[in-house]
Amino acid sequence: MIPQEIADSLIDFFSRTQDVSIDILKASSLSGGCINHVHRLQTSIGDFCIKYNLRDRFPEMFTSEADGLALLKSAGEIHIPGVFCTGEAGSFAYILLEFIDQGRKSPFFMQDFGRSLARLHRHTAGYFGHDMDNYMGSLPQSNTKHTDWNSFFVEERLKKQISQASGYFSSSDLTAFERLYSRLDELLPFEPPAMLHGDLWGGNYMVAPDGKACLIDPAAYYGHREVDIAMTTLFGGFDEHFYVSYQEEYPLEKGWQDRLDIFKLYPLLIHLNLFGSGYLGSIISIIRRF
Repeated sequence: MIPQEIADSLIDFFSRTQDVSIDILKASSLSGGCINHVHRLQTSIGDFCIKYNLRDRFPEMFTSEADGLALLKSAGEIHIPGVFCTGEAGSFAYILLEFIDQGRKSPFFMQDFGRSLARLHRHTAGYFGHDMDNYMGSLPQSNTKHTDWNSFFVEERLKKQISQASGYFSSSDLTAFERLYSRLDELLPFEPPAMLHGDLWGGNYMVAPDGKACLIDPAAYYGHREVDIAMTTLFGGFDEHFYVSYQEEYPLEKGWQDRLDIFKLYPLLIHLNLFGSGYLGSIISIIRRF
């Protein structure tokens, strides 16, 4: 069962905001809760998904997750779980979400997924970044706004992770990073800010009851759309139909496959800081190549 403090807070929430009394019947653990506790919450008024953790462990994590889900949902291009509330109860923080029953992939699942992501990426803003900082995995992610992508990528993504991982890099490695920064204007094509999921690996989508993709656990902001594409290839890649359909809907600039390693640097640095030196070789190989 979930902690009693959270149960009491949820009962109070529905009583105050919905004028409904609920009984919490059962909480069953769900897969994928490597950072937070995640449960299917069965109640007298229906099923929910609840995620919780100690509130001081990852400050504002659930508030920023709710913000990211709301941003992606506002585009109306792909299924996103609804958020009922976030809150704090005793020593815990939590987020209460729409429970999504796992469906079976439609025959054209990946084609539809690719087109939906492409349409999401057409939603834009006047800046790179976001109004709120959030998390990439369990590490804080700065979304301070910039007017150009390359300065955002260097200052808010690469340098912040490198500063945490400084013990792993030699002075020549750091010089190679500086050379890469100076070449980004020639290496990366101009793209308008795109609404990004931000952490789009295979564990952060599921199959909704209608057989189409549903995105979960975002690290959302406005950025270069090849960020999301690079993330899909980091751990084996999505089905080829995904990329073909994306290209048909919103073609990427020529040479995009060759640029993906540049965008992989940020998640590889995250993994280096979280899990250690097993990711160091890949990072050094990329910076030396570019």
